[in-house]
Amino acid sequence: MNRAARRSHIFQSFADYEAFERLLSEAQRVVPLRLLAYVVMPTHWHLVVWPQADTDLSRHMQWLTRTHAQHWHRAHGSVGTGALYQGRYRAIPIQDDGHLLTACLYVERNPLRAGLVERAGVWRWSSAAISDSPTRPALAEWPVPRPATWHERVDHKEAAETARILRDCIRQSVPFGNDAWAKAVASRLTLMGRACATGVPR
Repeated sequence: MNRAARRSHIFQSFADYEAFERLLSEAQRVVPLRLLAYVVMPTHWHLVVWPQADTDLSRHMQWLTRTHAQHWHRAHGSVGTGALYQGRYRAIPIQDDGHLLTACLYVERNPLRAGLVERAGVWRWSSAAISDSPTRPALAEWPVPRPATWHERVDHKEAAETARILRDCIRQSVPFGNDAWAKAVASRLTLMGRACATGVPR
């Protein structure tokens, strides 16, 4: 995920959202990266991705954020006025199928959580959108079967504790999984052994 500097609204119009979706699609061609779920919000965005090679994520995100910032500043006449994003993107490893489903639910529920819509499918700028968009990026097949009642689960109120755990992992940039796995991965990725409290899939 990444967030606008000063938590400002970087997606202010239909054109802003469309432009970002187009860049998401282009980024997949420049540095292929399987996109499983996403949401674009007024001040930030979340992506759930599945890299194939170790360097895919950093190369993909660097191209996406740099190119988007350049396009945004040109479109808004603000070239030279400062950074668009608050900093480097944040990324966390996800342990297994259950944690992946929890992360996808969390991402697609963002517009509901923010009170922007009453059903996730109404928010056009998301992988949960019901209506197709010509700028919508291609989504990859999930490594786990999508539950038949997925849309109902997205619209259902999530467990507050599970959402808090995942939100803390994102905020601290630490792995999302059970304690032993998260600590092992954090150590391997030189995250100084940090880990969230146990993430229990719902």
